[in-house]
Amino acid sequence: MSTPPLPASSEAGPVHLHVCVTCRRGLPASDNPPGRQLFDAMQALASGNPQVVVHEVNCLAACNDGCTAVVAMPGKWGWLLARLGPEKAADLMTYIAAYGASRSGTVMPSRRPASLSDMVRGRFPASLFSGA
Repeated sequence: MSTPPLPASSEAGPVHLHVCVTCRRGLPASDNPPGRQLFDAMQALASGNPQVVVHEVNCLAACNDGCTAVVAMPGKWGWLLARLGPEKAADLMTYIAAYGASRSGTVMPSRRPASLSDMVRGRFPASLFSGA
């Protein structure tokens, strides 16, 4: 599956994706939990794309819905996303492209890949996001 590119430049800057690297998705503890695998997959897909910055975080406190991530950028709604995993990385990049291209940060379910139809767990106002 090919990932659509983000717009070449954005006045608001790049899209920031914060991935919970400690998420286990209910599996036993391991040195390479699914959250870390998702982070690694997103890092690889975003490599060379200055419009996507992938950050690791140690916990987003949504363990029952793992794997989780937050997508945000200045001037747009930020979103807590759940039920992710490394197998959904390409679809998540498609979502990130749609998010980056949207004016408000809202990507309607009809514009998301089908595998991400139930991923939204919450949103937060643009004023809470400083850009990093």
